[in-house]
Order: sequence, then structure tokens, then C-alpha cells
Amino acid sequence: MAMAVGMGLNLLLLLAMVATNILSLYHLSSTRSVATAATSSSAPADVPDHLLRQLHTIRATISHLSRLRSSSASAAAAPPPELLIYARIAPIASACSDHPDLLHRYMNYTPFAACPGDDARALAEALILRGCHPLPRRRCFSPTAPKPLTSLPSDPFAPLPDAAVLWPSATCRSFSCLSASLGFDPKVESTRFLSARSVLDLPLTQLLNLARSAGAAPIRLGLDVGGGTGTLAAQLRRLANATLLTITLDLGAPYSEAAAIRGLVPLHAPLQQRFPVQDGVLDLVRTGHAVNRWIPAPALEFLLYDADRVLRAGGLLWVDHFFCRAGDLEAVYAPIIARFGYRRIKWAVANKTDGGGLKNGEVYLTALLQKPLPSPISSAAGVKSSSN
Repeated sequence: MAMAVGMGLNLLLLLAMVATNILSLYHLSSTRSVATAATSSSAPADVPDHLLRQLHTIRATISHLSRLRSSSASAAAAPPPELLIYARIAPIASACSDHPDLLHRYMNYTPFAACPGDDARALAEALILRGCHPLPRRRCFSPTAPKPLTSLPSDPFAPLPDAAVLWPSATCRSFSCLSASLGFDPKVESTRFLSARSVLDLPLTQLLNLARSAGAAPIRLGLDVGGGTGTLAAQLRRLANATLLTITLDLGAPYSEAAAIRGLVPLHAPLQQRFPVQDGVLDLVRTGHAVNRWIPAPALEFLLYDADRVLRAGGLLWVDHFFCRAGDLEAVYAPIIARFGYRRIKWAVANKTDGGGLKNGEVYLTALLQKPLPSPISSAAGVKSSSN
């Protein structure tokens, strides 16, 4: 099939080139005769408009056929697997063209009226997860909760009000019907990150002490990637008066709205998106349970490079309960992390003992890593050169 298409394009290209040559000869002979007459009569020589139009049309046809020929030749060869991976994870709006049905359903709304309800919110997240982000602007009015809060609770671990949330599911319209393991139970969340149950845990008091002993700046600004309802941000605000942004997705439960009710800042963004943060301004970046071996290795590497981009010199990268197959840790993921040249402050590995972990031979990794500080020699050289 591809060979037949290529032969057909070659034939059309040949005919177009022959027509161009014939027309060019005719054009040259006409120009010469006109030029001769013009010389004898001292009048300016003009090329007939109809010849110029025909020549431009044929040239445009040749250009179009050449592009078709090159595209058909490239389509015949299978693209490399790396290109397919990058296409799936690219955080650019061109990925929307890969999902026209979802995009059509998402954009099916009445302009200047109320936006569609729950279905449109689910479609937006489905597109975001597929790399269709940022989404096209919508000229409609987003729905809001029936009973918005007039003030935020002073305690981020106070019970969450059900009426202040737009529930994505008709079967569950209360925080009480959500599993406590999802991060919506204030009693459970109030004790998280405060004590260690295994070597994989890093209590916040230990984190702050390790940061201090490593010579890192005080933790004031940070980013929690896959932070659920923002419990880490709430605890660090209590202990260190720090401000953490929480990257979270709803995925069937109101994670973003719960974090906002608690007075925290949720960022509704996929993991493959560039962090909306300036370079070199954060003291801490944590990757939570959402960052694991299911992310393609190139996407994980991009994520870590972006974490390096936003961290200050001496800032901390906290890889929290990353799980993968035991053999892949040393063969794939440890080399990716080592490539950054970070100092290992904590590196703990233990077996993942749930059903999936035992079945797949998986392990957990918790690591606290420090971005290199500028060396005194290079800093002194920089000061000396600037003074000169």
C-alpha cells in the first residue's frame, strides 16, 4: 500500500516538473520576444499575468507533492520507541489531537452559560492525564459549591464540611464515606509524618534536624508532588511555619477542594507538567506515593530534573516510599538519581510487603538527598571576577 502511494506521488511529481519546464520555456520565449519589441520601441517589458499565475500554481503543486512524498516515506518506517514514549508524556497542548473524542465531549458546551457539571470535570482530568494540558479556555461559568465557606477553619485537622465541596460522584457525597487511607480523616492525618513506624519513614522533626546538620537553609518554601489532601503542608506549617504547594489530582475524590478547605494551596497538575515555579527558589521538594515505577523512566527523569531546577543550592529532595521491582532499583532508578550528584543524607530500602509488592518482588525506597552547594573555590572565583 505504501509503495503504491509512493509511486503515485512520484508520477504526479514528474508530470508537474515536466509541465513547469514546458511553461518555463514558453515564458522565456515570450519574454525574449517582448524584450526585443521593447528594445525597438523603448517601452518597458512586462511578463503576462496569466503566465505568472500558472507558474506559481505549478510551483506550489510541486512543493505540496514534495511534502506528501516525504511524509509518506517517513510514515512507512516505524518510529523509535523513545519517540512514542515522549509523545505520550509530552506536556503540550498538541497531545489533544490524539484524543479527539474526549476533547469534543469536553468542548461541547454553551458559551456564556453555566459549564457542564460533573462529567466535564472528569473529562478535563482525563485529558490532563493524557498530556492534553493546558486545556483550551472555556467561555462558561464554572460551578461552585452550594454552601461556600465564609471563613477557613483555623485548624487544618478540623473536620471537613461536606457542603463546601462539589462531589464528583453521586454515590458518595460525604467525607465519611471515603476511606481513611485516602487522606480525608482528620484524626488519621493529624498523626502523619510525626513518628516512624519503619526505617522508611522520615518524621518531620528528624527531617528538620537533618536539614540543619547538613547545612541546608531553613525549610520555608517547598513543593509536595502527589501530596493528596495536603497533610505534609499542614504539618510543616505547624512545625516550621513553612509554605508548601501541593500537587494533586482528584481521581474520583475531592482532593484539591479538601486541601483548599484546610487553608492549603493545591495545584491541579499532572506529573509530566513543568512545575509552575521559578528556578532555584524552593528549599524542599517531596515526591509522594504517586511517584513510582508505573511512571516511564524518561518521565521520572524529567520530573527529577524539574525538581532540581526549582531547588535552591543546598535544597533537599525527599523521595518518599518510591516503589519498584528489586532488580530495577540498582539497574534503572539508582543510576538516574546518582546522575544528579546529590549528597545522600538518608537512603533506606525495604521490601514492599502488600499483595502487589510480594507478587511483583517490589521494594520501597525512601531517600533524602541534598542538591550540591557551590564550592568555596568557585564562589570566591566568581566574586573575584565580578569585582574585576
